[in-house]
Formats: sequence, structure tokens, C-alpha cells
Amino acid sequence: MEHLPFYIPLVMGLSTFLAIYLFIRSAQAYTTRIWVLLILWLVVQAGISFSGFYTVTNVLPPRFLLAVLPPALLILFLFVSSRGRKFIDGLDLKALTLLHLVRIPVEIVLLWLYQYKKVPELMTFEGQNFDIFSGLTAPLIYYLAFVRKSIGTGIMLMWNFVCLILLANIVSTAILSAPSPLQQFAFEQPNVGIFYFPFIWLPCCIVPVVLLAHLATIRQLMNE
Repeated sequence: MEHLPFYIPLVMGLSTFLAIYLFIRSAQAYTTRIWVLLILWLVVQAGISFSGFYTVTNVLPPRFLLAVLPPALLILFLFVSSRGRKFIDGLDLKALTLLHLVRIPVEIVLLWLYQYKKVPELMTFEGQNFDIFSGLTAPLIYYLAFVRKSIGTGIMLMWNFVCLILLANIVSTAILSAPSPLQQFAFEQPNVGIFYFPFIWLPCCIVPVVLLAHLATIRQLMNE
């Protein structure tokens, strides 16, 4: 994307690889396969975004589905298949909790993109996006739950559900603010930044990984 300081896409790229690294640290098996799958997915999405495919926004179904639907289907498959559930139940809760730290640099990137008129204000923590709460509280939850061991399953579940709601809020806001036949918000400054590399990695990789981390954690805690 033109006219952006180099540090904005750099932080976005580093945030993506941080999310992948922390997720793979939580995995007890198939780590090489996960690396290969996620890197290939990032490369494919980078190529698609470079082609300008996502910038065509006046069609139905929205082309943006190509970035978000495959990860959503993969997450669904993990929960409905016995092999997938076994994988989910083997993920390390400590690493899954720390993974949410990635939401801090992501929120900073969104603020920068707003300042350069690539996303609307309502997608930032100066608007209606409070997802940075999840990133800021993740190390505290980690410390209290796994170091001090002073909070139990109930608090962990409550925190994950609250953060899941915050994630759903920004995802729905981003979708309804993007230029498409489905757009409902931010017509004066639509959400166009995520159609470009490397910002396409936010909806196609970081959001699904964060979502899976919450769902996997909730499943494990409820099984206790």
C-alpha cells in the first residue's frame, strides 16, 4: 500500500509471525505441518492481495470471503472431527493465553491506519474497538492463573468469554465497515486497509488464530 511509513506494514508483519509462533508453541504435535500450512496460507493471501483481487468490492458474494471463509471452515472441522478435538485438547493453555498479547500491536496498527485514512475511527480503541483490553490483560491473567495460581477456572472462563465478545465486536465492525454491498458503517472513511498486503494477514491469519485460541481454551476449561 502506498503512502504509508515503513514501520506500519513492518509491525503488521511481525505481529502476524508472533501470533503464529505463540500458537505453534501451544501445539504438542504437528508443529512442522502447522508451520508449513500457515506460511503457505500467508504466501497465497499475499499474492491475492497484490493482484488487487480484494479491491473489487461491488460484487456478491464479497471477494473478501476468500480470506476469512477457509480458516473458519478449518476451525469448524477441528471441532467436529475426533482428530481435530484431540489436537485442540492437546494445546497448552499457557501459550494460548500469552498469544493474546499480539492484540496490542494489532490495535496500534489499526490506529496508525486510521491516521492515514485506511480504516475508520470506530475500528480503533479511540472509537468502538476495545479489543486492546484483551492484549493488556493477557499477561496479568497468565501470571495470576499459571504463576500465582490464585484464580481458577471460573475467572479464566469469564475472561475468555469477555475477550471473545470484544473480538466479535471488532470483526463485525470491520466487515460492516468494508466497502461492499453489505456495508453499514463508515461510508465517509471505509475499511479499505485490510484489502492490501500485509494487512490482509489480520483477517486471514491473526483473527482466526486468536479465535481458535479462545475456543480451544474455553473447551478445555469447560471439560475440567
